[in-house]
Amino acid sequence: MAEFLQIVESIKEEQASVHNLFKNEGTGVRHIGPKTPEYMNKLAEAATFIADVLEGKRPVNHLQEAMSTSDFPILFGDVLDRQMLASYRETPQSFRQWARVKSVPDFRAVKRRYTDGGDAGMDKVTEWGEYKEVHRDEGEYGYSVEKYGNIFRLSWETLINDDLDELRDQPVRFGRAARRTEERFATSLIVESTGPHSTFFTTGRGNKLTNALGVPGLTAGFDAMADMTDASGEPIWNQPSVLMVPPALEIPALNILNALVIEYGKDTEGDGQRMQVANWVKSRLSLVVNHYLPIIDTTSGSTAWYLMANPNEGRGALEVGFLRGHEDPEVFMKSADAVRVGGGADQFAGSFDNDAIAYKVRHVMGGGLMDYRYALASTGAGT
Repeated sequence: MAEFLQIVESIKEEQASVHNLFKNEGTGVRHIGPKTPEYMNKLAEAATFIADVLEGKRPVNHLQEAMSTSDFPILFGDVLDRQMLASYRETPQSFRQWARVKSVPDFRAVKRRYTDGGDAGMDKVTEWGEYKEVHRDEGEYGYSVEKYGNIFRLSWETLINDDLDELRDQPVRFGRAARRTEERFATSLIVESTGPHSTFFTTGRGNKLTNALGVPGLTAGFDAMADMTDASGEPIWNQPSVLMVPPALEIPALNILNALVIEYGKDTEGDGQRMQVANWVKSRLSLVVNHYLPIIDTTSGSTAWYLMANPNEGRGALEVGFLRGHEDPEVFMKSADAVRVGGGADQFAGSFDNDAIAYKVRHVMGGGLMDYRYALASTGAGT
């Protein structure tokens, strides 16, 4: 119920009545357009009307009667869509903090082209000597977006007997499903069932460690990413900004990030020196707890941790793309194909064959790996 009431508050510009909503049957919102104040007022009225039915202030047959008007099915669909989007935007997710997010124009493969070379340190030129020619190499990353979605069906009998309980909950579930799909998809780009992505994270590339999560492990990770060079062997600005961990490592990670000081030396240096320094880790990293790490990685998902550079600096480690104009998930209701003999359409009449009522959610997204230099993984198997 709270979701409908929030919708009302967000779209209502002035109070109207159910009588005003339906007094001009057949002349309404489909001719007004979705942006006018009149449409927004009627939309708020539709949300209020539905909320009254759900709270028991109105009998369910009032809703069935309203659904036979020309305007209400459009408004009702808009309410469902707004309810789903509200849930979609409120459900927590992390991938936007460590993956680059873009819009793509269509379903064809997206090409992210890059060039290497031509920017290395210059060569010394002696008197009468010739200048050395430099060359540039081209490359590209690519991916394409795909459709994701589901259909939810319920019977006319269920709709009547449950007083819209199924309808009330399903838009929220669709929104939650969309967010989960995005998070799982983005995580699956860098994680496999056997651990961190086996060809993206390798010891040969210098972006894979075995250190357990701790200050020594994080220090090794910072050093490894700082040692990364471009194709010409030149250093790159590549500072980690995100520490991504599974739920099992959330408390150890919080202990590290919230420590007041970090101790170095102790008995390991052999020279009797011991240092206490301010916690430099806290100012450099933001913590992300990714619940899909142990679900996808069934081998080291509870011990592996990741350092990710700012996805908006440099090339980025990976990109997630959404179809332009369809960045948010969309919910649809199947039009009823049953018409009473006496006349009048009922959007809740459902299918002519079996009275089924169906809702569909559609989401279009894709993504791919990009530059390995901007991410580091540790299996956490070491010390």
